[in-house]
Amino acid sequence: MIKSVPLLALLTAIAFAAPVLADEEPTDRGPITASEKAFVSAMAADLLARFPTAADAEKAGYVRYTSEDDTGAISYANMQWQSADIRHPSQLWYDKHGRLLGADFSVLVSTSPNRPQLWGVDPGRWAEFNGHVHWVSKDASTGAITYDGWMWDKKFSAAGGDPEHPNASTLVTMKKVPAAGDVVTIFHFPAVWDLIVWVKPNPNGAFAWKNPSVTP
Repeated sequence: MIKSVPLLALLTAIAFAAPVLADEEPTDRGPITASEKAFVSAMAADLLARFPTAADAEKAGYVRYTSEDDTGAISYANMQWQSADIRHPSQLWYDKHGRLLGADFSVLVSTSPNRPQLWGVDPGRWAEFNGHVHWVSKDASTGAITYDGWMWDKKFSAAGGDPEHPNASTLVTMKKVPAAGDVVTIFHFPAVWDLIVWVKPNPNGAFAWKNPSVTP
């Protein structure tokens, strides 16, 4: 779940290392409304039918790019950052057993300068994130995969890279990886409004950061 970068780490980084945007964190953490319940119910039924396991997500083009985070979620992204409807989340997240936990929906800030008003969800549920680059690498000698590589667009640009079309050679220049061939996934995560929603029933509410029924 934006789960692009663990949220607390990302918000801390935004506060101390990047230009502060007008809105970052959700402003509505209150009880779920009737219209939001309808959205969650329809969304969960659809995603559980189509993407119940991580393998299903991968078959549909979602790519894993994180390790398990502090909420027990492992994230997969499809690099489609403008969610057309509730059937098209930009990210899906699974537990360590490959069972669907939830999803992220996103709207590009470039197309929506204000918080999205979609699907009966209070606009205050959305969070805003700056653009950054993600990568996954593989150790050439052991085959071990390393997830969670990321950096801000500005830093990537300063090293001569193009964040919107990132290339592994920039990571080599920055000594993040020994060779370009060690990078198995690299992509740009643009500035977006992001909505995290639990598919797995959550006693704290579908939009809460953590779910007590999920143990990392």
